[in-house]
Amino acid sequence: MSATADAPTAVDPTAEPFSARLKAATWNDHAAAEHHGFTRALTEGELPLDGYTAMVAQHYFAYVALERVGRQLIEDPVAGRFHYPELERVPALETDLAHLLGADWRDHVSPTPATRTYVARIEQMADHPAGFVAHHYTRYLGDVSGGQFIRRIAAGAYGLSDDAGVAFYVFDALGSLPKFRAGYRERLDSLDLDERTADLLVRETRLAYQLNTEVLADLGRRHA
Repeated sequence: MSATADAPTAVDPTAEPFSARLKAATWNDHAAAEHHGFTRALTEGELPLDGYTAMVAQHYFAYVALERVGRQLIEDPVAGRFHYPELERVPALETDLAHLLGADWRDHVSPTPATRTYVARIEQMADHPAGFVAHHYTRYLGDVSGGQFIRRIAAGAYGLSDDAGVAFYVFDALGSLPKFRAGYRERLDSLDLDERTADLLVRETRLAYQLNTEVLADLGRRHA
């Protein structure tokens, strides 16, 4: 066997942009989460308020883990490129939960089994920076895209405001969301990834969507 037999294969510079490859490879997984029964009930304004509140609570546990790991990886050459302090959602989630459940909201929320599994996987990404990018992409790019539709639906269905109740979906600090999304994709495209790492990132993104869908399925059994 040659000395270079196991060396990573460089990504072909003439290939499609990595962001396009990632979107195409995970489209079905994204669609499964987007069209889940719980999500449909939410986007059609038919989800009871307690179901929406439960979703916000599960988001809280996921984002605490995601943002803690992100801070651990600030100096990493891959994951560190996706450290956007203005994206952090935990303060907004705390505001929303205080509005929805009261000042003692921490006494009324706990992670579901599906969320505990999801959080455990996110925490493992502290040792896998490319995998962290997969979870970051899955959550935040969705929040600044389809999340804006959820923001409008939830505000209307439950009488919530940007200041409390749907603060999670407010990204005023980012300025133009289309420009932010374009810049995010440019960062993905500029990553110096060998083929093995690129494939790992794609596979971890698919897993992230799957874990998200399992959280939604669990919430659907309880609330939808």
